[in-house]
Amino acid sequence: MGVQCVDCVREATSAQRTGRTAYGGVLRPDGRPVATIAFIALCVVAHVAQYTVPDFTDRWFYSPFWGHVEPWRFLTSGFLHSEGSILHIVLNMVALWAVGPYLELQLGRARFVTLYLLSELGGSVVVLLSAALGWSTWYGGVVGASGAVFGLFGAAFVVMWRSGHPAQGILGIIAVNMVFSFVVPGISWQGHLGGLVVGALVAAAYAFAPRERRRLVAVVLPVVVLAMLVAATLWAYEQAPAEVVELWKLPRDVLWTISRG
Repeated sequence: MGVQCVDCVREATSAQRTGRTAYGGVLRPDGRPVATIAFIALCVVAHVAQYTVPDFTDRWFYSPFWGHVEPWRFLTSGFLHSEGSILHIVLNMVALWAVGPYLELQLGRARFVTLYLLSELGGSVVVLLSAALGWSTWYGGVVGASGAVFGLFGAAFVVMWRSGHPAQGILGIIAVNMVFSFVVPGISWQGHLGGLVVGALVAAAYAFAPRERRRLVAVVLPVVVLAMLVAATLWAYEQAPAEVVELWKLPRDVLWTISRG
């Protein structure tokens, strides 16, 4: 075997074409699902903080009311989970680990992260729309990665179907979990439905984009989806009842004191 200098090896390696999946994901040598692991780690750290940091949950959970005052709650709530049942975070993290690595590999890390965050945001927006339509309260709190996880479920179905792989299994999982979302008290069917729809639509755009337009779609699509979600949010807040609008006029520290009761 001959000996090659380090610079020669580096030059030869850089000249090689990067392998990609059918949907543009980069084929990395280690294949580690870094983004999936990062999301799980963030959820676990946040859950520990819920038990150890005073008022942590109260300051980061989402409700349609608090989303208007502190918009970051639309996303931060997705990293919190129920303090009353460890099963909440366990089930969500198991589901995330079940489908996350597959989608991260197929779509690539950037697309996967975008898909995850848009699905979580979509879930929160549908919770808001539900309140605006009078189907739920403006004050009810929501926590959990379920919106994002349902988005991944929807995306996994689309990608598997597009790839020609049997997708009945993931479709069954979606159906069963959506039934539970509607019939079991205390579960936000709105968040699940919103995440599912957004995740499936985003994945469909990624999966069906022509090869020569994949990069363009990856850049433009998140902007378009985000703009649509913002427009829906603005419309929903215009439907807020007068008593809610009056409360929004109060200083944030006063609202915090009132909410703490």
